[in-house]
Amino acid sequence: MNAKLGWILAICLALAVAPAMAQERAPQPGVEWSSLSEAQQKILAGQAEAWDKLPPGRQQAMARGSERWLSMTPDQQARAGERWKKWKKMSPQQREHLRERWRRFHELSPEQQEALRETYRRFQSLPPERREELRERWQRMTPEQRQRAIRRHQAYPRPAPPPRPGR
Repeated sequence: MNAKLGWILAICLALAVAPAMAQERAPQPGVEWSSLSEAQQKILAGQAEAWDKLPPGRQQAMARGSERWLSMTPDQQARAGERWKKWKKMSPQQREHLRERWRRFHELSPEQQEALRETYRRFQSLPPERREELRERWQRMTPEQRQRAIRRHQAYPRPAPPPRPGR
């Protein structure tokens, strides 16, 4: 694995959990560098010297991120690297908007989250031209029209999606 990509992923994962870490919580214990596996230490090598100076919450987030990275397939790692590149190109306002959307998504019930995921999967399965047409139509709508469209969509119950393998 490319060490630079691993370091980039570690930062990305740490930034992704930053809003959650900002909430008041009981103090968390830090993660000792020596308690990390050899593979985790390799991924986080860029932080080795400063590890003890990192806040405990950041250490935990980076340790979890490195565990997650190690559990990914090469294809998943490649996609995560692409997401990191997109994140780096975002303005602070865009990043904050994305954090807010992430927070709002996680406030939904598990059923609402799954319904939203299913809607996204259906959208992604459309031909690119149709997706673009729908995006343009959405962008032309006023906030009131968007709310009406959302309410209309919610008024028609969809059949439950078939169980996904591995879940």
